[in-house]
Amino acid sequence: MTPPADAIPPVRHPEAPAPGELLGAHYEHCFGCGEAQPHGLHLQARAGEGVSVTAEFTVKPAHQGAPGLAHGGVLASALDETLGSLNWLLRTIAVTGRLETDFVRPVPVDTVLHLEAEVTAVAGRKIYSTAVGRIGGPDGPVAVRADALFVEVKVDHFIDNGRPEEIQAAMANPDQIRRARAFEVNP
Repeated sequence: MTPPADAIPPVRHPEAPAPGELLGAHYEHCFGCGEAQPHGLHLQARAGEGVSVTAEFTVKPAHQGAPGLAHGGVLASALDETLGSLNWLLRTIAVTGRLETDFVRPVPVDTVLHLEAEVTAVAGRKIYSTAVGRIGGPDGPVAVRADALFVEVKVDHFIDNGRPEEIQAAMANPDQIRRARAFEVNP
């Protein structure tokens, strides 16, 4: 995915979490990062340098497709969740517009997938980013990679399209930061 000629380098928001800081779940019921999802990824992302993050998730038996191997859709979800976490460093609400995923090698159940992602360019409301997932450690062999296009939206995108019970519950949270974070990545 190639950014347009007028794209600019990303700029980390001055109030973004510091490098090394755990970003935490943006919403407890999120399949990617929420702790309230029994079969979710429980992915945990950390702020990196510049506009980058690292994350890890362990492939559980509930995540398998072929016997003993991670389902490709789950791996794409892990990449999407990691890429979506980048928007917190920009302090932008954005949704996935496009996700191109390459599956390089199988990922066995009980493997820890080490993910790295970074924003490569911004063009208006469009945010271009890339990610890689490795097995066996942060420097291990590449198993999956992705390029993504996120599109900045207003919180109304979620309010107008989400299920009313969940929207009301998120909006009722007295913690301003957690309320804002509930709406930070793709629905």
